[in-house]
Amino acid sequence: MPQKDPCQKQACAIQKCLQANKYLESLCEEVIRDMRRCCEAQGGNSVCCSGFKDPKPTEDKSDT
Repeated sequence: MPQKDPCQKQACAIQKCLQANKYLESLCEEVIRDMRRCCEAQGGNSVCCSGFKDPKPTEDKSDT
């Protein structure tokens, strides 16, 4: 029997939250943070994390 993905619970929570909130990511920030924490803790041992990338730090776009 295949082992359950360690971050599957968080991945499902994101989908449920997005569906309930008309896919507005800003309303699901907490569950997205939970997923990032899980992916960091698993260090690549989660298939669910394979397509879940941390956002790149935004560069300062001001022209000062």
